[in-house]
Amino acid sequence: MNGRKWTLRRRVTTMCVLIGVLLAALATIGVVQAAQNRTHLDTLLNKSGPLRTGSEALLGTLLDQETGVRGYAVSGDPVDLVPYQRGVEQERDLLTQMDGLLTDEPDIRRRVGQIREQAEQWRAVVAVPVIDTVNTSGTGAAQALFDEQSRVRFDVLRAEVQQLQEEILALRNEIAGDARQTGNTLVVLLVTAAAVVLIAAGALILWINRLVINPVTVLAGQVRLIAAGDYQRDIERVGPPELARLAEDVDGMRRRIAADLAEVREARTRIEWINSQLQKQAEELVRSNRDLEQFAYVASHDLQEPLRKVASFCQLLQRRYAGQLDERADQYIAFAVDGAQRMQRLINDLLAFSRIGRLTTGFTDVDLDEVMTQVAGQTEAARQYASGEVTWSDLPVVHGEEPLLTNLLVNLVSNSIKFRRPDVPARVHLSARRTGDEWEITCQDNGIGIEPEFADKIFVIFQRLHSKDAYPGTGIGLAIGKKIVEYHGGRIWVDPEVTEGTAIRFTLPVVADEPAADEPGGSDAADTGDDEPAQRPDGVKETVA
Repeated sequence: MNGRKWTLRRRVTTMCVLIGVLLAALATIGVVQAAQNRTHLDTLLNKSGPLRTGSEALLGTLLDQETGVRGYAVSGDPVDLVPYQRGVEQERDLLTQMDGLLTDEPDIRRRVGQIREQAEQWRAVVAVPVIDTVNTSGTGAAQALFDEQSRVRFDVLRAEVQQLQEEILALRNEIAGDARQTGNTLVVLLVTAAAVVLIAAGALILWINRLVINPVTVLAGQVRLIAAGDYQRDIERVGPPELARLAEDVDGMRRRIAADLAEVREARTRIEWINSQLQKQAEELVRSNRDLEQFAYVASHDLQEPLRKVASFCQLLQRRYAGQLDERADQYIAFAVDGAQRMQRLINDLLAFSRIGRLTTGFTDVDLDEVMTQVAGQTEAARQYASGEVTWSDLPVVHGEEPLLTNLLVNLVSNSIKFRRPDVPARVHLSARRTGDEWEITCQDNGIGIEPEFADKIFVIFQRLHSKDAYPGTGIGLAIGKKIVEYHGGRIWVDPEVTEGTAIRFTLPVVADEPAADEPGGSDAADTGDDEPAQRPDGVKETVA
């Protein structure tokens, strides 16, 4: 295969394999040499050293034996014989130790055996007879035994020991030479391995520079020209197959970008025209919404005065001429009074709905426990009429407009009391729990409940699920509540999982600097007058009508 078609991975892999094989061979030789060097050093430390020390000690013990025997032959004192006896024991121990170290050296071991035999012969021929003669015939006869022959016999023994020392020294020098040679071989191997690594690193750097860095630099320069806007420039294919394929991919991307760019330019012209039309429509919509809001406010506000006159005169007619006309006339006047009053309530609710978010007092920290105290006071009459009970617990401090939040809770509590079950006292409970960065507040009652299919309709303005004769009102309360909650950055919904009564939940953001672990405690309950609220045994504070 042509070398130019070799991939970069194949080239790098081949080079790494060759270098690895060479380094592995050097490492194998190094391991063998290191093992031999370790063996030589172990022999030097654990064999030749103890052998040299033992041979010197052996010569000393023989001299001690000879000196002890001579001293005993002169004095006859047993104390002078102690060095001899101790030397015999040390000699045996040293010979046994040296014999164990010479299992791989038969010549030196044979020399040790000869020394053992000659020492035994010297003791049998010289030492033991001298000692026995001292014990039987006295020192004079014993001294006569130390003749020239006994001296020559000991000199021969001493020469054998010196010869042993020379052989041990020769062994030590041989092992040291071998250790030095293996050490030098290891150094040569390390230098060779370092040279191989350096040469390979240099070759790899030059190779990468020629096969990777230079082609990538050329490719990067072409890409920069394309990035600068020259989308019609063809990408030159350089370097190994991988980079050539990369250049082809980049060139394909360039062609697609050029085609897409042409489409984008064409689409941009259309989008700019559409955006200009949308901008005009958005400005017109904002102006229309502002005019509509202003119209609703002005229209409802301007209707107040003529409507008050209509209501006032209708009520005046009802009071002054009641019973003077026929029964049908009284009924017509009552219809007119009721319609005028309902129209006033609708206009007032519409004004309140339009003011939310427009007339603002500014956001402050609002304690919902204190707000519930006001709510309990405002709903006192309705609660007394319905024998109702309002309780709350764990209400937090939130950031918002206190009048709006008060209006929200009044609407929720009033609805819960109004839509109660017949002959069942109304029970309303408010609670809160923290979910992430929001407080989820729940208003739950034991009333008639809401069917799931109507759960979203109750928040539509003027939407009613019941006739005004069954449950009075304009149908705007929950719509106002929804607008207040959304104005504060929350959401409101009916919990469909509650089967008994109704549970309306809404969220409000947590105060920014409030710790996540903080939970609000129970608040002081709302007061129905100047009396203190009752507290139930479970710790939930409540207001009872």
